[in-house]
Amino acid sequence: MSRAKGFSLIELLIVVAIILIIAAIAIPNLLRSRIAANEASAVGSMRTINTAQVTYASTYPATGYAASLGALGPGSTVGNTSATSSNAVLLDNVLGCTTQPCSKSGYSFNLVSTGAPPWYYNLTATPITVNQTGVRRFYSDATGVIRYNTSATATSTDSPLQ
Repeated sequence: MSRAKGFSLIELLIVVAIILIIAAIAIPNLLRSRIAANEASAVGSMRTINTAQVTYASTYPATGYAASLGALGPGSTVGNTSATSSNAVLLDNVLGCTTQPCSKSGYSFNLVSTGAPPWYYNLTATPITVNQTGVRRFYSDATGVIRYNTSATATSTDSPLQ
């Protein structure tokens, strides 16, 4: 007598159950890792913008700080390499977008300058979808200190990053 070879229904169900258990453990860790990566990218982007603002203020001392992220970027011209006070080419076209807020890695960045000419600025980064693209909201200003808040928009009174 020949016996049929293959897997029984019970064996297949056990394998599927094991795969589902492993996926249930792995997916939340994957989501947490993505949030951590987005937050690290946001902090790096804020440092880049702070550095661009210092460079801008040094290059154009009569102008002060840039009034918007677009002034730090290349402008609407693709491949623009000539720097001016309105398009300083200090940021790429993602962070230096022409219309604020600029979005990168699950965060929205907004720059507000104050004074005439702008002698001060506030920079905020907020998750596009809270608890999915990021948990912490970030704030920085002309001091260069990056601060964060987990429950509301970050301000100058929140805890600094360590």
